[in-house]
Amino acid sequence: MGLNKLAAKVVEYNERLESGKASKIKPNHVEKVLAKLKKKTDELEAEIASAHSADKKARLEKKLGVARTHVERAEWLLNELSR
Repeated sequence: MGLNKLAAKVVEYNERLESGKASKIKPNHVEKVLAKLKKKTDELEAEIASAHSADKKARLEKKLGVARTHVERAEWLLNELSR
């Protein structure tokens, strides 16, 4: 999901929030998730460094890419919430 699609989801969320169908996302909730994602990223980097098999290394690098994408999205969302 690109940032444009994520932005559209935030707009949709804001509409649901205004109509009372959603509860407010608090910045500290996003910060908590962001901390977990960064910890997972660090763990994956350490696993990649100690991986011996090329297959395992490739699988872990794919997971690391996904984790980094989620970190980017969480940082973007945190920025949007602080406006």
